[in-house]
Amino acid sequence: MIKEAKTIYPVNELIKKRWSARSFSDKQISDDELNTIFEAASWAFSSMNYQPWRYIYSKKSDKVNFEKFVDCLSEGNKPWAKNASVLIFSIAKKNYDDGNKNIAALHDVGAANATLILQAASMEIYGHLMGGYSKTKAIELFNIDTQEYEPVVFIALGYLDDPEKLEEPFRTRELTPRTRKPIADFVKKF
Repeated sequence: MIKEAKTIYPVNELIKKRWSARSFSDKQISDDELNTIFEAASWAFSSMNYQPWRYIYSKKSDKVNFEKFVDCLSEGNKPWAKNASVLIFSIAKKNYDDGNKNIAALHDVGAANATLILQAASMEIYGHLMGGYSKTKAIELFNIDTQEYEPVVFIALGYLDDPEKLEEPFRTRELTPRTRKPIADFVKKF
């Protein structure tokens, strides 16, 4: 089941197709597929072409390390994210090489994450970005130097599965149609 967006204006089909799935099948993402997805992220725009995004990941096939990723997630994400093929932790390099603060770092990581997710969707691989995680656990697990890096989000990637296999409230969320605010709520002509 693909929850295609019902748009008012003619939005690109890939954008309409992208959604934050929670029901993932046992089919695993290959190394080549994953490298293609990361390659797409590398081509996102960034301030001064600095590319401040960094990714740390584990595949479900690496049970020991994958479980460490799952353990960082909030209780509301663990029940379904544990079924993903890949879990990714995205972080932002906060400063340029000259030591000056990169005020666009989080924006640029968001752009890379969006590009990553759109590439995945074009390959019938779906993703879900999660802000629900323990920053403390993630910083400790991945030995993140918080003077240099800012934790951003975790990303679950996988192939779709039947939403009926999910527990509530996740099953209902998976089946509920997507909605968005009207553009008049966030766009203002000056």
